[in-house]
Amino acid sequence: MGQSSPEKLIVVTTESNGIGFVTINRPKSLNSLTKPMMTDLAQAIKALDRDDSVRVVVLSGSGRAFCSGVDLTSAEDVFKGDVKDVESDPVAQMERCGKPIIGAINGFAVTAGFEIALACDILVAAKGAKFMDTHARFGIFPSWGLSQKLSRIIGPNKAREVSLTATPLTAEVAERLGFVNHVVEEDQLLKKAREIALAIIKNNQDLVLRYKAVINDGLKLDLADALSLEKERAHDYYNGMTKEQFKKMQEFIAGRSLKKPSSKL
Repeated sequence: MGQSSPEKLIVVTTESNGIGFVTINRPKSLNSLTKPMMTDLAQAIKALDRDDSVRVVVLSGSGRAFCSGVDLTSAEDVFKGDVKDVESDPVAQMERCGKPIIGAINGFAVTAGFEIALACDILVAAKGAKFMDTHARFGIFPSWGLSQKLSRIIGPNKAREVSLTATPLTAEVAERLGFVNHVVEEDQLLKKAREIALAIIKNNQDLVLRYKAVINDGLKLDLADALSLEKERAHDYYNGMTKEQFKKMQEFIAGRSLKKPSSKL
């Protein structure tokens, strides 16, 4: 495993297999975020996206929480800053990241932590993990997408209840509602995240990046426009392929068909 980042509150490591790990590492404060931590997290994601040796990013928190939100002792410094500054905005950098991001959620993912979780492409949660939106409780206006994303994932009625009552959403309920992919024992959390990452890495990496992009970009459109987007990008993709690439594709498919199918995740 590679060396940790000099910044101890946001730890970055990489593995030779193509997985990059980002850990929010302020466990005594339940991984609450200060302004410098937000900037470091944003820049960590940006750096891994630019690192050609990294194929998939796994984001987690140390200790008893994934992220308990913004450190409210520095609330004025955070909220009176430029909320449109994408360079210091971890969610903006996650949304810009072309590589798949797997969130490994332990303990609490509260408010800003909830928003960071929703910016992941795939979520694995430990049993006992809880997602909670406390914007309304503390008088904080959401700016990282929670007011818009959650309703599109779990439906507006359930999202209104979660956000307006500040009621915790358990990992098990989140899985049933469709925004958590897997719920596992806490000691299996990173193992499961790594398993999913390795399954992604085995595939055609150019297509993985293109597939993530067309799914995420399509979600911003109505269905008719999203289907047109898929057709347009498929047309560009195939028109850009050479005869040699088509031959390699056929050879690869022929070779895979002779192997036993892999087990499901």
